[in-house]
Amino acid sequence: MLTSRDWAEAALDAIGQRGVEGVAVEPIARDLGVTKGSFYWHFANREALLVAALQLWEARETDDVLERVRQETDPRARIQRLITEVNASRRASRIHTALSSATKPGFVRDYVERVSKRRLDFIQDCYAGLGLGAETARRWALMTFSVFLGALQIRRDLPGEWPAADEPAFGDYVKFLMVTLVPPGLDGDDAATTDAAPAGAAARDG
Repeated sequence: MLTSRDWAEAALDAIGQRGVEGVAVEPIARDLGVTKGSFYWHFANREALLVAALQLWEARETDDVLERVRQETDPRARIQRLITEVNASRRASRIHTALSSATKPGFVRDYVERVSKRRLDFIQDCYAGLGLGAETARRWALMTFSVFLGALQIRRDLPGEWPAADEPAFGDYVKFLMVTLVPPGLDGDDAATTDAAPAGAAARDG
């Protein structure tokens, strides 16, 4: 028998394939191979299903991801693990892109903003762990997060350009990003007092 989580997962698939407007009871019931009537065992209406899907997405993209990343004790390793985690799943990328572009219902935006802010704050903490001051760490975090957002758009517009997680090129690309986003010499005594922008730090280390 299907659970409410099964319906929420199917709703996330629908979002990734058809956008938020794709969360409709009858098509999802067909996808699951059940009758529409079984939906009402778990949810009162479509909005309740959408909220359940968003709650699942938020937990997966913040609590679950960050818990795995925190297994790394070194800030650089955490940044690399986070880059790998958030870029590894094409399904997750499609869902994030669809949610980010949604304008209705309005509460979808609240979930996207909360997930984005938690990720950004976590990245800032990683850069602060390298000895950067708060303002400089925030700048680096914003640049790193902007690379993630750009990757989402590339995957949407030019899917063949972004390597899949199981391709050797994916690991090579992560290494390339690490050289760009956490260049050698970023940490240390100088970094703790320097308030230069990321581009300046990257140029200094190049």
